[in-house]
Amino acid sequence: MSLNFRFAVVSDLHIGLPHTIWDHPTRFHLVEVSIPALELILEHLEQQNIDFLLLPGDLTQHGEKENHAWLEKRLSQLPFPVYVIPGNHDVPNLLPNEHLIGLNDFPYYYQKYGYDNPEQLYYTCEVLPGVQLIGLNSNNFDESGKQVGCLDEAQVAWLEQVLPQLKDKLVLVMVHHNVVEHLPNQSRHPLGRRYMLDNAPVLRKILAEAGVNLVFTGHLHVQDVAYAEGIYDITTGSLVSYPHPYRILQLRTDEQGKRSLQIESHRVESVPGWENLSHNSREWMGDRSGPFVLKLLTADPLNLPVADAEKLISHLRYFWANIADGDALFDFPEFSPAERRYFEAFSATTQDGKPALIDNHTTLLLGKG
Repeated sequence: MSLNFRFAVVSDLHIGLPHTIWDHPTRFHLVEVSIPALELILEHLEQQNIDFLLLPGDLTQHGEKENHAWLEKRLSQLPFPVYVIPGNHDVPNLLPNEHLIGLNDFPYYYQKYGYDNPEQLYYTCEVLPGVQLIGLNSNNFDESGKQVGCLDEAQVAWLEQVLPQLKDKLVLVMVHHNVVEHLPNQSRHPLGRRYMLDNAPVLRKILAEAGVNLVFTGHLHVQDVAYAEGIYDITTGSLVSYPHPYRILQLRTDEQGKRSLQIESHRVESVPGWENLSHNSREWMGDRSGPFVLKLLTADPLNLPVADAEKLISHLRYFWANIADGDALFDFPEFSPAERRYFEAFSATTQDGKPALIDNHTTLLLGKG
């Protein structure tokens, strides 16, 4: 089937009405820009002739009922369809309380945005003729009540049953937690693995066997395109974190029936009260990066003593901001060989060490449909 369509991705909105914002002094997120930044993006997207919009989770700051209700109402005013899934911030509690929704409440807020069956936390729907979207829920709770990022057994069984029915369609998958590693050893590192789907290998195997190769994720707050086992995991940075990005994508089919996905990235550069948002947001992140960088330096595999690690922190002030920006190239000649190899491994390079430059603007070749 010859498919040609255009869509957008905006991730990790963390919508917070002003009176609901948690003003913690160490927070990385500029939640106060969530609503004005979203309004600018929606205004732009309304001019782009897109066919639909994907929101891969963390729609709200902390699952507040008011913030979910505000967002649902705003999405209902758009001239194009929108499809959502929950992120860990959307459903921080298994059960609801006075202010926050519970896990099973989420679909009831978003019945117009994929959840035709609000009794189920995952769904599939035809977004265009020949194009099927699968929205997964990666938020669950263990026996102790701790939130974990995984697909439960019922969802895995459902997915294995649904995919064979879609073999003649292009399937897009949306899930909050990362399915492919976007950082070196992300699945094993104590700071990175919480952003990975716990049973990512299971999901990759199921998708690869079904010929599905496009997955859209969030959670990590970085611009990155990762590839493994025939699957592209396209993760999009957060609306409320530097560089405040969003994506517009075009899927095309050429005369030989070969499909490609062109990815463009855009940024919100300013909002009222934050006229130089990009610069100020980068500094905001840099100001708060010290504790994170210290953990990185003192954890495996470097295991530096705290005194030695503290000497390097200033050199890494913008390390995470550069990763979030996408297409980062690192060089730390002042570091020891081991430290230099470790941090330069985070560069967006190919296997031969050349710049990859695919995180923000690229075209993915998908083969024949």
